[in-house]
Amino acid sequence: MNATDRTPADLLRSALAADPGRPLVTFYDDATGERVELSVATFANWVAKTANLLQGDLGAGPGDRLALLLPAHWQSAVWLLACASVGVVAEVGGDPADADLVVSGPDTLEEAAACSGERVALALRPLGGRFPQPPSGFADYAVEVPSQGDRFAPFVPVDADGPGLLVGGEELSYARIVERAREDAAKRGLGEGSRVLSGLGYDTWDGLSAGLFAALATGGSVVLVRHQEQLSADGLAQRIESERVTHTA
Repeated sequence: MNATDRTPADLLRSALAADPGRPLVTFYDDATGERVELSVATFANWVAKTANLLQGDLGAGPGDRLALLLPAHWQSAVWLLACASVGVVAEVGGDPADADLVVSGPDTLEEAAACSGERVALALRPLGGRFPQPPSGFADYAVEVPSQGDRFAPFVPVDADGPGLLVGGEELSYARIVERAREDAAKRGLGEGSRVLSGLGYDTWDGLSAGLFAALATGGSVVLVRHQEQLSADGLAQRIESERVTHTA
């Protein structure tokens, strides 16, 4: 990856320039049997559309705080990169009452309703499907995002040294996210072409690093698994082989 990249959005742009067709995020939900594979180009397209929704329709800008109430999921990864593209601080598991806007999964809608700003809900259904019945007081992400533009440019340049992420009570700048991701990748022995399988949640830095940032920082890819406890040992071994996993977390 480009040594001058200082934000997660920079890392994604470099990945897109290097090899847009390679897999970046492969997602499994072992409770539903869902499998989704996103190439760098497809993932970047979702990020661009989401960033346009965030900046345009939702009116978010640098320094605004977004309470991200989502599990480890490919759409969560998209939102993290969209926030980094706009300059919005992603507060993973943050308090909606103190946030400027909130993004919620289907299981946290009551909690998310405490946000006085814009509210977005994700059904987390296979293939990014919409809610059968839109939740009251929320914009349905699956309804709003398809019409957004495929290219994104921030109204204001993102400050790499500004606040970017709050997770586990620790706030990190965008530059520090990239630095720590590179440090973690070195510790794990990750490099270009590495493929990391992670069953960790996104509610800790370790989970975010293993399930997204470390691989993104080094030209690797992730196999992100939700509800991995429902997979047998034999099933896990088969997945590691079929997905050509090089590292596990």
